[in-house]
Amino acid sequence: MAKSRQHYSSQDSSLSPMAGRYREWEGPSRWTEYLGPDTTSPSTSRSSRYMNSDGQVQSSGGGSHRGLNMQWVGQLVEVADGLMAKMYRLNQILDYPDPIGHAFSEEFWKAGVFPNHPRISILLSKKFPEHFSKLQLERVDKAALDALSDGAEVHLQSLEPWVQLLLDLMAFREQALRLILDLSSTVITLLPHQNSLILHAFMDLFCSFVRVNLLSEKLPRKMMLQVYNLLHAMSRNDRDCDFYHRLVQFIDSYDPPLKGLQEDLNFVSPRIGEVLEAVGPIIFLSTDTRKLRNEGFLSPYHPRYPDILTNSAHPMRAQDLANVTAYREWVLLGYLVCPDELLRVTSIDIALVVLKENLVLTLFRDEYELSHEDYQLYVLPRILESKKMAKSGRTKQKEADLEYSVAKQAEKMIGEVHEQALISCDAIHRERRILLKQEIGRMVLFFTDQPSLLAPNIQMVFSALALAQCEVIWYFQHVGIASSKSKGARIVPVDIDPNDPTIGFLLDGMDHLCCLVRKYIAAIRGYALSYLSSCAGRIRFLLGTPGMVALDLDATLKTLFQQIVQHLENIPKPQGENISAITCDLSDFRKDWLSILMIVTSARSSINIRHLEKATVSTGKEGLLSEGNAAYNWSRYVDELESQLSKHGSLKKLYFYHQHLTAVFRNTMFGPEGRPQHCCSWLGVASSFPECASPIVPEEVTKIGRDAVLYVESLIESIMGGLEGLINILDSEGGFGALEMQLLPEQAAFYLNNASRVSIPSAKSPKGAVVYPLPGHESYPENNNSIKMLEAAMQRLTNLCSVLNDMEPICVLNHVFVLREYMRECILGNFRKRLLAVLKTDNDLQRPSILESLIRRHMNIVHLAEQHISMDLTQGIREVLLSETSGPVSSLHLFDRPAEQHTGSATEVVCNWYIENIVKDMSGAGILFTPMHKCFKSTRPVGGYFAESVTDLEELQAFVRIFGGYGVDRLDKMMKEHTAALLNCIDTSLRSNRELLESVAGSMHSGDRIEREACLKQIVDLDTIIGFCIEAGQALAFDKLLAEAAGAVLEEGAPLIYSLLAGIVKHIPDEIPEKREIRRMRGVANSVALAGDHDSEWVRSILEEVGGHKIRFISPKFGQNVYVNVLFTLLFFPSR
Repeated sequence: MAKSRQHYSSQDSSLSPMAGRYREWEGPSRWTEYLGPDTTSPSTSRSSRYMNSDGQVQSSGGGSHRGLNMQWVGQLVEVADGLMAKMYRLNQILDYPDPIGHAFSEEFWKAGVFPNHPRISILLSKKFPEHFSKLQLERVDKAALDALSDGAEVHLQSLEPWVQLLLDLMAFREQALRLILDLSSTVITLLPHQNSLILHAFMDLFCSFVRVNLLSEKLPRKMMLQVYNLLHAMSRNDRDCDFYHRLVQFIDSYDPPLKGLQEDLNFVSPRIGEVLEAVGPIIFLSTDTRKLRNEGFLSPYHPRYPDILTNSAHPMRAQDLANVTAYREWVLLGYLVCPDELLRVTSIDIALVVLKENLVLTLFRDEYELSHEDYQLYVLPRILESKKMAKSGRTKQKEADLEYSVAKQAEKMIGEVHEQALISCDAIHRERRILLKQEIGRMVLFFTDQPSLLAPNIQMVFSALALAQCEVIWYFQHVGIASSKSKGARIVPVDIDPNDPTIGFLLDGMDHLCCLVRKYIAAIRGYALSYLSSCAGRIRFLLGTPGMVALDLDATLKTLFQQIVQHLENIPKPQGENISAITCDLSDFRKDWLSILMIVTSARSSINIRHLEKATVSTGKEGLLSEGNAAYNWSRYVDELESQLSKHGSLKKLYFYHQHLTAVFRNTMFGPEGRPQHCCSWLGVASSFPECASPIVPEEVTKIGRDAVLYVESLIESIMGGLEGLINILDSEGGFGALEMQLLPEQAAFYLNNASRVSIPSAKSPKGAVVYPLPGHESYPENNNSIKMLEAAMQRLTNLCSVLNDMEPICVLNHVFVLREYMRECILGNFRKRLLAVLKTDNDLQRPSILESLIRRHMNIVHLAEQHISMDLTQGIREVLLSETSGPVSSLHLFDRPAEQHTGSATEVVCNWYIENIVKDMSGAGILFTPMHKCFKSTRPVGGYFAESVTDLEELQAFVRIFGGYGVDRLDKMMKEHTAALLNCIDTSLRSNRELLESVAGSMHSGDRIEREACLKQIVDLDTIIGFCIEAGQALAFDKLLAEAAGAVLEEGAPLIYSLLAGIVKHIPDEIPEKREIRRMRGVANSVALAGDHDSEWVRSILEEVGGHKIRFISPKFGQNVYVNVLFTLLFFPSR
């Protein structure tokens, strides 16, 4: 009998149970922590499916006891989930200990659950079930024992909730076993085609019971109980806790758990064997990919009549395929705890098929057992025992021979299937994934084109989703799994391909199918309502058949059948009405139908399921139970469609493998067979991750939510990295650069020289000749692959941009991720990085013309992407260029500039290079200005180029086009500042040598050469002064070239403004002092070489803006004339 939860005495109000008799059944309050306070309500999630409106089911032969059993089925399955969530959390806290091998990490002892005294705790665990009083613990570690005694109360409090978990496990075992026994002994049939609803409820409870006990083995149960009892005795005068001996017996009987499970479930073994044999054909079908494809089980077309679009060939099989994942789990768990059922003839084939394609047995979340090792350790000995008994001849000879033969086959199967699974399981599942990829792809195309046919085929859609869900989860469950072979301890890693692209296709196909179902949810509900309305007439007809009349149903069944018909006839008709506005709750219909099933499947009932089938199937149509079960299933598509979609299409379990998920995504997303459009489904998976959190463990919500956000951020980072990679591939020399190949003048000269030498037979070819690719080389046949690569990169870029643009925002808890915004920031950020990267080559600054072509090439790629994005990237590119050339955009339109205006880093780099290498000639390259060619020339290269390559008008025009007027102003300002500094130095030198200069001037007028030379020799730092003058002259010349380039660009780009400035300059009056507006207009005209005497105006602006407060003259105009004359004299007549 199941015993009730222990009540506590006054001496130990927290844990001591009351003596007394335990009740046979307890109310929901026993499991309130796991079920919530509303468990008494008939609308609880899982248990509501097994109750009628009164919370009980009246049985025609046995009162209300049957209904109460079914109520407990759903509740105990929920309790099992809560118990496993608690055990999972404790395992995490204790850093996944190994209680079997007594291996415990440092984190285990620091977790605060157990006292940090390993020697005593481990000894207590090893000596279980011996009492601590017999172990002489003071000899083991006297100091630790004293410390335990001093802190006994504190340690008791830390262990208390987890010891309570052991009590809950014991109570769950008692109640679940009683319920499983009751269902097994009273339900007359558990075959899927007759009683699938109660079958699934029974097997859910059965599997949950097995999983709970298998998972408990991973907890240090022995140490927990022994240490707790020791602490209890220390604080309670050497008295054991009241539940100690019961828990010792419970833990010992389940050590190992499989031994206890096999003993406890021996009484239901025959029923389990029947169920597993019944689901065998569906499992065989799910493994036969050829039959699935050829027979059209997952195709909307009829396999034999292609013109018929609605596939009505396999309606029941399509529904069964949706449950095949559960059937496989039933097989793995069923034969493991009921090994005698393997001695059936067909059971060996069923177990072989399932074991061959699975290496792990999932317990809870990502906790698993190695299924083959468990079969060899716990199933094989039972098979060998049966074989031995059959050989000894304890039974009749014919039966003994058959039993011996079957046992021998089972032994052979278990011994060989592990090796086969290691070799072939991945290939089996890869073939299945390829099938699902193709079938789901066809489904998406078909139902997108023919959405009206989605509703009639909704069961097939759910089957496809369930199979794909199973394959995706299987893949990640087996990544990184290592299994040991049976004949040795050698660990063999499972060969799972981390670059398998089918995972992305399956995720994408599932996402599209789910979106289609949600999009046409109103049509599906309307179709289901229509089906239920027509079903009402059929059920009423079946109830009036002679066979049913002859059954003479009792009042309870008659009332329930009448209520079923009323529910169906009262369904609102969707004709001419907005279906989405119809509200219809069919939960009462489902409860009444379950009530009927509970009665007619009970061995205590005078009318059972076989009577109903025989009475109604003779009509030539579907029997009453078949019609009712079909109506039950279709009713769930009316008011529970979202939950059904979540059940079959949700991938929330992938949260526990999200690290593998990220790795596989990175390997496959941008691989040769990857598809950029799959990224939406990879990201969308995270939205369901928070659903994995258990209400029993409140802190899981925060942790799982945080992990989900980090997963999305990680994937977005990878996607944006791939987007940058695609853009950079197109922007490389092997990309669009290969299509715009042009020879530089030096390269053309090299080709001409080389061609002339080749034309002379006696001439030898130069050694080390560099062969440059000629324009048009990409058109040669041998370069087709590079063109195909470019086309593929362009296709992927446009697809990715289009998908990211259309993708709905991803919501994870309170975080919202809008991929369009991430994409915009990625493209603009990559443009910024690319701009700064191409400024310089390996040797030195990039030529402005080449820099301009590189920027234009990148902008063309951005414009290509912009065609598939509903946002303005061009404006963003302009902002980047402005910020990199002129600093913050907000200060560009201010006439009164701040004292320390920050310019862009790109402009700073280029301007500094021109000042240092051209004006100052820091490298000593012999920079000279040649007015005839309007450029600077050098005797040797400046960095990677000669001076004329970077200072002629075309290059400076490219500079102006890149950096605009703000860049020109920045370079002009820097040269003014430099020239002002030079003029200050010259002014200081002239003042310090004033007398000598006056003497030189006098000697020039008198013609006294000797005195003039003597005075010149006495001038201090004459060479330095001359160098300053040369630098100032270089600055004057360079700024004039820059102004001419700016004028040419302005005339080309804005000819009206250019002509307006040219006309205004002619009429500007010469006034002293000039008005501010006139001075500004003259400066603007001078910056585009329209002011006439550029040098004089430029020096004058220097004196006014930069150096006027340091150089003292009567007026800037006078100072301008003096400086120009002095510079002219020192530069051209230094020795006269």
